[in-house]
Amino acid sequence: MTRFQRLAAANVALTFLLVTIGVVVRATESGTACPHWPGCFEGQFLPGLDAGLQVWLEWLHRSVAAIIGLLVLGLAAVAVLDHRDRASMLWPSVAAVGLVGFQAWLGRETVRLNNSGESVTAHLAAAMAMVGLLVFLLVRSLHPARIAGRGASQRFTLLAAFAAVATFALLLFGSQVTAANAWNVFPDWPLMGGTLIPTLAGDEVVAHVLHRWVAVIVGLIVLAVAVVALRTQRKHRHLVALAVAAAILYPVQSLIGGLQILTDLAEWTQTLHVALAALIWGLLAALAVSSYYTARTIVPAGTGTGARDRGVGVEGDDELPRHTRKATVRAYIALTKPRIIELLLVTTVPAMVLAQRGIPSLGLIFWTLLGGSLAAGSANAINCYLDRDIDLLMARTRRRPLPAHEVEPERAVVFGIVLGVIAFAVLAWFVNLLSAFLALLAIAFYVVVYTMMLKRTTPQNIVIGGAAGALPPVIGWAAVTGGVEVPALILFALVFYWTPPHFWALSLRIRRDYEAAGVPMLPVVRGIAETSRQIGLYSVLMVAISLVLWAVGRMGWVYLGAAVVLGAIFLRQAWILWRQGSSPEASTAQAIRLYRYSISYLSLLFLAVAVDAVVFGAPLT
Repeated sequence: MTRFQRLAAANVALTFLLVTIGVVVRATESGTACPHWPGCFEGQFLPGLDAGLQVWLEWLHRSVAAIIGLLVLGLAAVAVLDHRDRASMLWPSVAAVGLVGFQAWLGRETVRLNNSGESVTAHLAAAMAMVGLLVFLLVRSLHPARIAGRGASQRFTLLAAFAAVATFALLLFGSQVTAANAWNVFPDWPLMGGTLIPTLAGDEVVAHVLHRWVAVIVGLIVLAVAVVALRTQRKHRHLVALAVAAAILYPVQSLIGGLQILTDLAEWTQTLHVALAALIWGLLAALAVSSYYTARTIVPAGTGTGARDRGVGVEGDDELPRHTRKATVRAYIALTKPRIIELLLVTTVPAMVLAQRGIPSLGLIFWTLLGGSLAAGSANAINCYLDRDIDLLMARTRRRPLPAHEVEPERAVVFGIVLGVIAFAVLAWFVNLLSAFLALLAIAFYVVVYTMMLKRTTPQNIVIGGAAGALPPVIGWAAVTGGVEVPALILFALVFYWTPPHFWALSLRIRRDYEAAGVPMLPVVRGIAETSRQIGLYSVLMVAISLVLWAVGRMGWVYLGAAVVLGAIFLRQAWILWRQGSSPEASTAQAIRLYRYSISYLSLLFLAVAVDAVVFGAPLT
């Protein structure tokens, strides 16, 4: 091993040890045993022999953290000396130094705030981020310094990255349960008050229930990654080993989580529960990074024997024609599909206003919109990567950055993943954890369920996949309330049933593109007449749901009037299209009109939601 690899491995091992010691400190309530920082007592760094176990535990925690700080400094120095030409190792090593300093500051704040729930959660989040960064550096150093300009598909990398981020989110949900002292709300694990779906009343109950529900979702994701690894990655045993190890450890860790409740939060259960959670997170982070670089070093079948095909291109070497910095920035922005983001955000703010029954704070609106925009941009960029082959075949999309060779595909997928991570961090830090997790689910649904599973296999792709685009109002509602209530679900259903008429109207116009690309959109598979009929049926359902919202959400006459008038116009447009279904030219022209009106319909209807909530304030009785 090189000295960089040895230092990286030592840092990873010690950081896992530090996390474990930190849990012991918290479980034994030793965090406040040393009232001063960085030493335990004023004017005294080393405690006396008679200081007691709690003091020594906290002192050991701080000492290991200090050792890690020195080792991280050494790692950054070695990166500068040995790997200054490898940006993927140099800059993360430098970033690790900054993260260690931030973690140390959080440790001081945790002591100053007497181990408050928020400070402990932030401290844990920073520690897990440190684990992830050090794992990245270790895994990156184990792969070749020189990588091919192009490699194999990164589809498995996307699954692994999503599982890793979802596990990180679960760690934060668990920390919130402890911070809210909500671990004993339901003493009958695995049930919750004798049921799996208890009434969500009170912050403690919500924190506890969300943690359990999210744990089930994440468990299914981790299991799915292991299954996919066994089916598609058998040639890469290290990837299979990492995925299977995480899948085996997960139910064990969940069982120990249940034992925490059954043993009244015994110290050993707390320690083992978090230690295993950190290990699973580390395994999945290693899986995502290793999958990415393994795919990059594979020479695709059928390529030539040139230098790049042999994988000897220097990291970051570009196969694309050189562009100006302004053109490159414009290309990356185009990857996020800004027009689609605008449409998604139209549904977010009105949902927030309805949840607040007034105007939420401008800061909350700003951070929610920023996080939502980044999440949507992440999903769209990854979608561009996955669909770059069919985008090249369609006149409408062949000018996108990837088919136009303005952005390297591997950089596009990394760009999408990074945007998703930043979106999660922004929403979790500035809004709340539930909205961050919902945004993560929206990304996953759009990327995995719609793009990877449904788009090329079934004409119902946009129906099921529309759930991703229907989540922004739920995210907005959760940003304000910290939960998800019935009106938020109706807003979800409204956008969900709006999506098929909206998108099918567009697909009627560009059906030849989809046919050329082999995408089984409804107009291609079932024809114009059947598509027009389906648009009409979904339009009726959509308008009906808009009226249900008026009743359930206790809306006023502003919304009711808008829902009736806008819905009537929509139904008329859909009816005209239905009647013209046998005439391709007439139906195409009408489909364009319906498509354009559908955008106005959604925007004006959600504007009415916001205006109504402001005008009438509290729910009508």
